[in-house]
Amino acid sequence: MSAPPSFDVADFPVPHGREEEWRFTPLERLRGLHDGTAVANGAGVKVAVDAPDGVTVEAVGRDDERLGTAGTPVDRVAAQAYSSFEQASVVTVPKEAVLTEPIRIAVHGEGGTAFAHQVIELGAFAEAVVVIDHTGDAVLAANVDFVLGDGAKLTVVTVQDWDDKAVHCSQHNALIGRDASFKSVVVTFGGDLVRLHPRVAYQGTGGEAELFGLYFTDRGQHHEHRLFVDHNTQHCKSNAVYKGALQGDDAHAVWIGDVLIQAAAEGTDTYEMNRNLVLTDGARVDSVPNLEIETGEIVGAGHASATGRFDDEQLFYLMARGIPEQEARRLVVRGFFAELVQQIGIDDVEARLIAKIEEELEASVA
Repeated sequence: MSAPPSFDVADFPVPHGREEEWRFTPLERLRGLHDGTAVANGAGVKVAVDAPDGVTVEAVGRDDERLGTAGTPVDRVAAQAYSSFEQASVVTVPKEAVLTEPIRIAVHGEGGTAFAHQVIELGAFAEAVVVIDHTGDAVLAANVDFVLGDGAKLTVVTVQDWDDKAVHCSQHNALIGRDASFKSVVVTFGGDLVRLHPRVAYQGTGGEAELFGLYFTDRGQHHEHRLFVDHNTQHCKSNAVYKGALQGDDAHAVWIGDVLIQAAAEGTDTYEMNRNLVLTDGARVDSVPNLEIETGEIVGAGHASATGRFDDEQLFYLMARGIPEQEARRLVVRGFFAELVQQIGIDDVEARLIAKIEEELEASVA
């Protein structure tokens, strides 16, 4: 039985790995984030925000009333992050503002341990794109809140392109207003261990959430994505599609997709899917879709999960037309990820991710 959500780290027992929410996570690689031994230091992370005119960027104290409004920590690491940060960053897009350039948030690790809290807030009928880019080396635990006013539209791209030794745990909370639209694109390449927990809840009818994810898990890496969509309001939609590729010994990817349709959430329309492509021996995938329905008055609900190797027919088709095997493999992987890369909608970010995929594929050939 999981502990109920809480902002107080004392309300969560230290995990031992037998708990359902921790059974896939190698606790010894969390560098003390889970048991209270991790201590923030001055060489943690450096955060820089580049925002268009009209957007407000603030550094606020722990007593700011906007903090924590999108969601409550659901595990000990998220509660530790909330209890330990000194200042939070709040980025506010005023109502009815339609941004033509993205807000870019660069989080660069400088070798230490850090706890952080970030709030992205959109006023009613505002529209924005936010890119949160993680690079460098750090041990980071964070909470990121997305608060959407009625009719607002927000696209968030979070990129985990850490150095090889980095550890990153983060809970993403999205609170979606009436008739608002939220799109999340999570991209994970780097790090020794990355554990992300995207969560969605609605505070008005007509809300829509799209959750997309792309991960490329290499030798020895642990990438874990745990989604939760709480359909707590009538006539809302959600769609989750995550795809991953794995290669190398002890590459481990975990995807947990939880959707709850509460009794009051009549008219819900939801679907979740996870697909994994295993490129070499020695890699492991755990994929667990869950769907809990408390009312029969819904539009639709479903889930799917698939893990496999290269499609021999695809390879044969390409090789029969004179394409060398390694190039054919690259084409298959590019096609596998193409749908999700196109969801980003930012040319320079898409180009960077395509280049990163090529780099990973070159490594698999070497």
